[in-house]
Amino acid sequence: MCRNIKTLFNFEPPATRSEVHAAAEQFVRKISGFTKPSAANEAAFAIAVDEITATSTRLMKTLRTTAPPKNRQAEAIKAKARAAERFGTQLRSA
Repeated sequence: MCRNIKTLFNFEPPATRSEVHAAAEQFVRKISGFTKPSAANEAAFAIAVDEITATSTRLMKTLRTTAPPKNRQAEAIKAKARAAERFGTQLRSA
């Protein structure tokens, strides 16, 4: 139904509002069971996504860590390597 929600905290550059919104939308899709809500549920769905986006943004602003920020490109390369190993596929160069 929906892809995995990715970690957004402690990255350089920080997660954008659109990334946080996309993660919130994935979360609401997962818990509601709807990929796209019906017209009757559309407003409730949108409100939930907005509230989760706001809450997630506040959470990430208040979290603290001593770990250095992760590099998005390096993490993407690691994820592709894990997927290739897991699914037995070849890595393609970008």
